[in-house]
Amino acid sequence: MDWGMQNRLSRIINPKTNRCVMLAVDHGYFQGPTSGLERPGETVAPLLEYADALMLTRGVLRNTIDPGTTAPIVLRVSGGTSILKDDLSDEDISVSIEDAIRLNVAAIAISVFVGSVNEKRTLTNLSRLCDRGQKYGIPVLAVTAVGKEMARDARYLGLACRIAAELGAQVVKTYHCEDFAKVVNGCPVPVVIAGGKKIEERDALTLAYNAVSDGAVGVDMGRNIFQSRWPVAMIRSVRAIVQDGKSDAEAWEMAQSLMD
Repeated sequence: MDWGMQNRLSRIINPKTNRCVMLAVDHGYFQGPTSGLERPGETVAPLLEYADALMLTRGVLRNTIDPGTTAPIVLRVSGGTSILKDDLSDEDISVSIEDAIRLNVAAIAISVFVGSVNEKRTLTNLSRLCDRGQKYGIPVLAVTAVGKEMARDARYLGLACRIAAELGAQVVKTYHCEDFAKVVNGCPVPVVIAGGKKIEERDALTLAYNAVSDGAVGVDMGRNIFQSRWPVAMIRSVRAIVQDGKSDAEAWEMAQSLMD
């Protein structure tokens, strides 16, 4: 791995802790004006100082994020479908590598759908993106999903993560599951977990704690932060788990003390 690639990765995953708190706000690329992200710039502004990286689309980045921010950017570069379509796997690469370079991003992100009708296309899209990223020293984050008929369990998530790594992704994002350590142990690149749908704040902290305890380098959490009534308290408490080694119980105490 060359210096530029390593440098960009070190901006996302802290080399001192080997941990990462990524704030995901890319939901609008297929969901439209997601609750809590109607005005994404205002949502993100008070959270940025507690995030190791920010994952979003180029439109939101250009139009709502202060160019003076020092937060590393993980740019969503796949798309082409919406919640109105039955099959969300019908995606393509939607951003050129040249535009990612213009935006000075730390990494580029693409979804892959293993077990879906569009499995081959999403995986070959990942391969092509890895070629382009390698040429310019930009890491690729593979966001893994599995077919509707497949359980989100260690077998299938492990399959998706390993394939993404084999095709060249430098980081993989997936869901936490029972026996998650098997997923991590079978994947030769760092794994971050998706926060998923909004759940109770206490449960979200337990999710983060269990994920890093099972070997994830961190979280890429969105709705469980920005859809909370206490988004700053939540991201600070998630950070206490991921970067400071606090338990979920300790983080919950912290969160309660920060809630208005």
